[in-house]
Amino acid sequence: MHLAPRALRRAVAAATIALLATAVGCAPQPEDKASDQASGSTGTTCAKGKLATQTSGKLTIATDEPAYEPWFEDDKPANGKGFESAVAYAVAKQLGYDKSAVVWQSVPFNKAFAPGVKTFDFDINQVSISAERKKAVDFSSGYYDVRQAVIALKGSKAAKATTIAGLKGLKLGAQVGTTSLNYISDVVKPTQQEAAFSKNDQAVSALKNGQVDAIVVDLPTAFYITSAEVTNAKIVGQFENQGGTPEQFGLVLDKGSDLTSCVTSAVDALRKDGTLAALEKQWLSDAVDAPVLK
Repeated sequence: MHLAPRALRRAVAAATIALLATAVGCAPQPEDKASDQASGSTGTTCAKGKLATQTSGKLTIATDEPAYEPWFEDDKPANGKGFESAVAYAVAKQLGYDKSAVVWQSVPFNKAFAPGVKTFDFDINQVSISAERKKAVDFSSGYYDVRQAVIALKGSKAAKATTIAGLKGLKLGAQVGTTSLNYISDVVKPTQQEAAFSKNDQAVSALKNGQVDAIVVDLPTAFYITSAEVTNAKIVGQFENQGGTPEQFGLVLDKGSDLTSCVTSAVDALRKDGTLAALEKQWLSDAVDAPVLK
């Protein structure tokens, strides 16, 4: 039986209201609403093991694939080996989640801090904290202070550079979306267009094959590459921090996440009790001083 037009309109309106009432409690917040919330709202409690995580009773941690040394070992984030794997588990423990409650997820580097709802509780993947990235995601406080470094093949023109000016005429490369690439364009300002690679291993291959004269990576990664992957390469030097503020890696969270304040408190506690320093010494001890390029 067909309803009269007026009755039909009333029935549709009533059904719409009912559906909206049901959906309000479970629908994701619009992004503009979420972005207006302070990170880790004041009403959030950090009850150990009982946070509002993606999966109740579990902590979902993301990183890229492959997972490089010295940040991870054997491309297995879940084994607890490597600096970032160890930090991730230390943060999890601080939050009340033991190793068995941690679930790892593979998320590409650029996607981790791109706008949009996240499928992880936090991401750990050498992501530098920046004002631009904070527009799309939340960050914990920094868990590692880092500098960028230049790698070149031994005996090459690039390997002989001692200043930033000595790099200007070279073909330089780095992973896309990284501060490493920013240092090339903003600090070196080379006369040749910089090469952007989707993965660090592609940048390393380009260096080996002579497609670029030098590549830029963070300093610990530079020490690993030159000691284990490209033994005929050397660290040319490292850059000074720009603007007087150290570059820091932070854990990435969804914009407006209720977990941000809890995760930040966990990182701060690990820094205060010496855990971060001990893990840095254990896993990144080779990342000592390199010449500073000025």
